[in-house]
Amino acid sequence: MEYMYGALLLHSAGQAINEENLTKVLTGANVKVNDAMVKAVVTSLEGVNIEDVLKNASAQAVAQPAQAQHAGKKEEKKEEEKEENAAEEDAAAGLSSLFG
Repeated sequence: MEYMYGALLLHSAGQAINEENLTKVLTGANVKVNDAMVKAVVTSLEGVNIEDVLKNASAQAVAQPAQAQHAGKKEEKKEEEKEENAAEEDAAAGLSSLFG
């Protein structure tokens, strides 16, 4: 996680995200640097427009709670319907035992 934070810090500072700069940031933060991980992060971020990714991520973060709330209401309705159906079935079973 600290590798991505380092890359974001470099981006926000207007610095190039390369192995040397990322290693410096991580070393400055007292992180034990794994050279293979630095290389993997730098390689994976090549050609990525970080500004677009950040804009899309913030838009999704706003939309997800609303979707989760809506899904939660559907779940509650389903549970209420199941409870009502179970109560009706229990009542029907009780009546059938009377007539036997």
